[in-house]
Amino acid sequence: MSSLPAPLHETRPSGHDAASAAPRGALAVVSALAVIKLALHLATTGRFGYELFVDELYFLDCSRHLAWGYVDMPPLFPFITALVRALVGESLLAVRILPALSGAATVFLTGLLAIELGGRRLAPWLASLALLTAPIYLCLNSLHTMNQLEPILWTASALVLAKLSKGGDPRLWLVFGAISGIGLLNKHSMAFFGAAVVVAVLLTPERRAFRGPWLYLAGGVALLLFLPNLAWEVQHRFPHLEMLANIKRNGRDVALSPLAFVAQQVVMLNPLAAPLWIGGLLWLLFEKDGRRFRILGLTYVALIGEMLLLDGRVYYPAPVYPILFAAGAVGFEHLLAERRGRGALAFLASALVIASGALLAPLAFPCLPPEVFVRYSKALHLTPPPIETHRLGPLPQLLADRFGWKEMTETVAGIYRRLPEGDREKATIFGQNYGQAGAINHYGPALGLPRCISGHLSHWYWGPQGASNDVVIVMDDDRETLERLFSSVELAGRVRHPYSMPYQQFDVYVCRSPKGWTWESLWPRLKKWN
Repeated sequence: MSSLPAPLHETRPSGHDAASAAPRGALAVVSALAVIKLALHLATTGRFGYELFVDELYFLDCSRHLAWGYVDMPPLFPFITALVRALVGESLLAVRILPALSGAATVFLTGLLAIELGGRRLAPWLASLALLTAPIYLCLNSLHTMNQLEPILWTASALVLAKLSKGGDPRLWLVFGAISGIGLLNKHSMAFFGAAVVVAVLLTPERRAFRGPWLYLAGGVALLLFLPNLAWEVQHRFPHLEMLANIKRNGRDVALSPLAFVAQQVVMLNPLAAPLWIGGLLWLLFEKDGRRFRILGLTYVALIGEMLLLDGRVYYPAPVYPILFAAGAVGFEHLLAERRGRGALAFLASALVIASGALLAPLAFPCLPPEVFVRYSKALHLTPPPIETHRLGPLPQLLADRFGWKEMTETVAGIYRRLPEGDREKATIFGQNYGQAGAINHYGPALGLPRCISGHLSHWYWGPQGASNDVVIVMDDDRETLERLFSSVELAGRVRHPYSMPYQQFDVYVCRSPKGWTWESLWPRLKKWN
């Protein structure tokens, strides 16, 4: 007797009614998993002292300075963030609603793709379940960043490619072009996905698209949508490329060999789910039922080749894995179709994915108090692989960077309140990075603080904003440097937090009497694009 409900293991229903009912039943299961994903992230938001992440503070600042481009990103995400602020505010829960919804949408689209590839009932369930429990997706959907939108756009593109592979209307290429253009406005890495698709088209029967107008028109649609940001990049001499060159030169990112890069893909996607997505790649490339969708498998191969060639960060390929989870689940469903005990095997596969995902979940997103996380990580001898070369404290960087920002702002507010009234009226706050500036600008107004200025990334473009240099509260600098700029330099406080990143624990100075400079003359030297 089967141990799974019928909708999860019946793979070959007979008759017209059963055939039409299967997708509806599968969609119900996939929708339920999407709701679970949404509830999981909303239920853990704001628990155990975790606050806004450093990048979220920056995006909130960018949403107050809307433009067609930024040093490190295109314009779409700051615009979306401004829309979120206008509709629901900028509380922690308000900021985290969109990533939770994005996670639910990605789970749903993964199941939908499995159905498009020929999955019946087990495949959409297993593909969506693997996506829901993958550590990298638990992380991405717990943060308000542009990374949350990439999997939606890439998976939607894969759905279009799957339809085209099945003989769909070639005008669907226009839909692909529109998605690509929106993707480029969200994050420039959409170009890597697009380039990988072009390679895959050339290597498959889909190259016939080059003989018609629709593929070229799709490229035109994508370019037209991306054009405002491209014009901004040209006008500003491609600051994004300058920033990437600085990062590479400074050695911020952890360098990985090709083997280590691939190994970390296995870790971040849940090691026990590796047979599913690796099997999905093999199914797309070599199996009879999967070869019609070979364009998707070759897209993955080309994308990984790009990442290895260009030293991409380990999480850059993450948005492509819904494709392989969907394909692997369909291949597994076909493998079980004629086997006895298929219900038990399906149950076992599901149980292993759930159990291993639950075991790794605390390493990926904030579902444990920090002190419990430290004990948990030590007990399991597991820790998330570092992505940057910064020295770490008790917590991995993606958790540590959610601590200390509010306390930092309170420390600066205490210093500001202790200033004589005349000094407070003309005081300026200067931060070394977008986290410091973003925290002051987010938490500071409620504490009576003026806005913070900085030379870091897009803050440099916004300039000193009419700030005075008579009295400057400077975060995270050294006395020797400041004494070259000011006649009076006073150590006024220290920022400390037991769980924040070590580099975010620093001294705060009150500086007076500038030595013959203005913000306008000094500003070019404050540019920090790394």
